[in-house]
Amino acid sequence: MEWQVLLFISVLSLGVAHGQVSYSIPEEMKKGALIGNVAQDLGLGVERLKSGKARIYTGNTEEYIELKRERGVLLIKDRIDRESLCGQTMPCALHFQMILENPMEFYTVTVEITDINDNPPTFERGELKYEISESALTGARFVLEKAIDDDVGVNGLNSYALRPSDNFALKTISRGDGNKHVEMVLQKPLDREEHEHISLILTALDGGEPQLSGTMQIIITVLDANDNPPICSKPEYKASVTENAPAGTVITTVRATDRDKGNNGKVTYTISKSGAAGLFKIDAISGLLTLTGNVDYEKRRLYELDVQVSDQGGLSDACKVIVDVTDINDNPPSINIMSNSNTVSENMIPGTVVTMLNIQDPDSNDNGKVMCVLNENIPFAIKSTTNNFFTVVTDSKLDRERASEYNISVTCSDEGVPSLSSSVTLTLQISDVNDNEPVFERSSYEAYIVENNTPGLSIFTVKARDADWKQNARVSYLLEDSSVNGVPVSSYVSVSADSGVIHAVRSFDYEQIKDFQFRVKAQDGGSPPLSSNVTVKILIQDQNDNPPQVLYPVQSGGSLVDEMVPRSADVGYLVTKVVAVDVDSGQNAWLSYKVQKATDRALFEVGSQNGEIRTIRQVTDKDAVRQRLTVIVEDNGQPSRSATVIVNVAVADSFPEVLSEFTDFTHDKEYNDNLTFYLVLALAVVSFLFITCVVVIISVKIYRWRQSRILYHSNLPVIPYYPPRYSDTLGTGTLQHVYNYEVCRTTDSRKSDCKFGRAGSQNVLIMEPSSTGTMQRIQSEKSILDEPDSPLEQKPPNNDWRFTQGPRPGPSGATGGPEVAMGTGPWPQPPTEAEQLQALMAAANEVSEATATLGPGTMGLSTRYSPQFTLQHVPDYRQNVYIPGSTATLTSNPQQQQATAQQATQQALPPPQASAQPEPPKAAQTPASKKKSTKKEKK
Repeated sequence: MEWQVLLFISVLSLGVAHGQVSYSIPEEMKKGALIGNVAQDLGLGVERLKSGKARIYTGNTEEYIELKRERGVLLIKDRIDRESLCGQTMPCALHFQMILENPMEFYTVTVEITDINDNPPTFERGELKYEISESALTGARFVLEKAIDDDVGVNGLNSYALRPSDNFALKTISRGDGNKHVEMVLQKPLDREEHEHISLILTALDGGEPQLSGTMQIIITVLDANDNPPICSKPEYKASVTENAPAGTVITTVRATDRDKGNNGKVTYTISKSGAAGLFKIDAISGLLTLTGNVDYEKRRLYELDVQVSDQGGLSDACKVIVDVTDINDNPPSINIMSNSNTVSENMIPGTVVTMLNIQDPDSNDNGKVMCVLNENIPFAIKSTTNNFFTVVTDSKLDRERASEYNISVTCSDEGVPSLSSSVTLTLQISDVNDNEPVFERSSYEAYIVENNTPGLSIFTVKARDADWKQNARVSYLLEDSSVNGVPVSSYVSVSADSGVIHAVRSFDYEQIKDFQFRVKAQDGGSPPLSSNVTVKILIQDQNDNPPQVLYPVQSGGSLVDEMVPRSADVGYLVTKVVAVDVDSGQNAWLSYKVQKATDRALFEVGSQNGEIRTIRQVTDKDAVRQRLTVIVEDNGQPSRSATVIVNVAVADSFPEVLSEFTDFTHDKEYNDNLTFYLVLALAVVSFLFITCVVVIISVKIYRWRQSRILYHSNLPVIPYYPPRYSDTLGTGTLQHVYNYEVCRTTDSRKSDCKFGRAGSQNVLIMEPSSTGTMQRIQSEKSILDEPDSPLEQKPPNNDWRFTQGPRPGPSGATGGPEVAMGTGPWPQPPTEAEQLQALMAAANEVSEATATLGPGTMGLSTRYSPQFTLQHVPDYRQNVYIPGSTATLTSNPQQQQATAQQATQQALPPPQASAQPEPPKAAQTPASKKKSTKKEKK
């Protein structure tokens, strides 16, 4: 408020005030509430407020009031809380200025905020605790906490009230500053034994309307004072104790109470000194009286004890305890086992002695008389023979299967009061006797098995139990000898001797046998063995393993017409009936019929259940005479099986008409049915063969072309290759082998390390002056390597072949006999691919080693060819050169060529058109070699 007053004075020094207006409003008015019409109260019009742009100026303080120029009124802009705005200051007002322009004017507005009773009195603490001794004097004062009320005036704190007011009174003292001091005064003495805790409620009230209040709880704890002596619950206690009672036996408990608390209420017990003080002891805290010595009834029957009870404050009380000693039967009977059997057989006769006992009791008179009994529900009894002697005997037959062990409890008690007893437990084992035969779980067995089972399949298990023990209870299972349809049952089933599992020995067929039964015997391992048997019935369950069989119409190749239908037949005319059976059973034998294919489906139908073929419509002259129906018969099994039958129906009125129509039926019916299928199949096969041939031819051509291109630029010498078991049958040449050659290249080759030429079975051409004929390929019928032990048999070459001895691989001048020249001798077999690959790898290794092992006399060949293959053994490859990748063999010996040509001309003259003029030495060309030559020339 001070800064508002200063601001107001500064504004007065700067301008001239034309007027002042004041308003009074209560706090906590709602937002937008009307304060007053400031335009009317200041004598201003609303238009002046608008033209002057009237506004409120409050400085830097928060604006609680707003001006509505359109109406000329002041409204509540924000909630006004007098307590937070002015506190306890009165009066509380808001001062602000209303400023106008054109011309500039300002007016002072004062709004006084009046208090409402919106705050109840409150205490800083909700609970106040005091501890007051019960010995506190009357008139003692205790200062209480005062309440706080934020309201002022009438709405402020007015009075206090204290409830309940039994022990305390409330005193209020007003001070000069207007505050009220509150005190609590003790007006009645406290007693802790009556009320240990006192709860009071202090209420503060204000003077507003409605009246508000605040409360605080006062908890008073009354502290104890030693103002009560201990008191025994009884002045005299009586108790008894038996003779020979052990030390620590509880006699009785002395109880005393003290109404005080804490140390003032703690009670201690003591026994005054006397002659019996050494036999008894009392616990100082609990008052428990116990026996510490041995009392004997014959020495003393009564004891009197004085017990003193005192608290910590010195207050005390006294009481008496009388202890009476009683005589008891304190000696139980003693049981001694004279003789005992641990195991007896279950076939013992009743009355057999099991155990002998001797019983002794040191007491006298009735306390020394003893009786012995056994536990119930056991087949044994106890008998008294003489004084203090007893025997345990069997009372009935024993059965180990009911109980294999008995715990016999022998209890002996005297006639004293109370009676004392002793007991002993005898454990008796019952040994087994084979007296129980095996018993099956069921009186008979039935099992099901589906036909077409796998032999050895487990069907089910029979189980028998033997109540005996160990070997006597070991059960074995056997099949009793019997037969099923004249066949031993062991050929149908078998039983496991140990487990009783029954297995199928064979695969069953429901159509042959539907069920059979046999007996299984169970035998134990006792001596002598006992046995029992049970009947087992096996039922075979059907499977849908048989298709339907058509009985009518009978299918025969010579029947052209099965049924005839007159053209006058009406709708529903019965043509025929398809009769079929299924040897299966149940649903597997339920048959259904339907038309699979028909010449005219709109003419006939077949009954789905009875197989009757009937006409659907009236037969007309336009209907074909020949009608063919294919009827399919299906069963109801899962999966279903079916059979088909073809029914030939003739639509005619007379049999000659049928014969004229069916004359050529036999010849073309199968042809017409399968023509389309055969045409499609033939087209597919031809197309496949054509594509396969084209692919093979192109692959071979590409392969040969690549071989010729790779080896064409190679200048390596030719290394001979000697195929195994390749002999010359003539025996007239200088060498015993006909040679073929392959090429091994060095590691400097362009494409790969090793390349090899054609096999010995490929074409070989002879280039000589007198003959330019082409030799055809030699095709071997059977490889000699496939059957190593077979004789060397080879088809003779074709007469067109002319293979002279001159161009044969080998030393120059080596000639063969006339048999070779004539082409009638044995023809050499080509090496297999495995031999070629083996020789190729060996040659590759030798050539790669040749660069480091060149020496005189070996021409760089490895030790594999030395010393057997030196220069004198190496054939003159310059005379006969085999070109790898080609079908020609070149020779450079004119004399040999001429002699060979003349000999070949005399023995086998070629056709005239095959002759040619002598030319310079070159290889005769086959069609394949011509193509290769053309490619080389183009390159």
